[in-house]
Amino acid sequence: MSAVAKKIARVPKDECVSCGACARVCPKDAVAVYRGLYAKVDPGRCVGCGRCAMECPAGIITLTEAES
Repeated sequence: MSAVAKKIARVPKDECVSCGACARVCPKDAVAVYRGLYAKVDPGRCVGCGRCAMECPAGIITLTEAES
């Protein structure tokens, strides 16, 4: 049986519209809008559920494998 790689959300800050939609739907409070400029993800809190990616109006949030 192989281990499942943990996923975390990634937000390209140069494409973020800083609307805060992702932060509002995150069940673990892992996403916050940094200085009103772009969303930042706390990799220690993110569980990779994908809610932020589904909610993002710009469609820029992706889920990628977490770095070990």
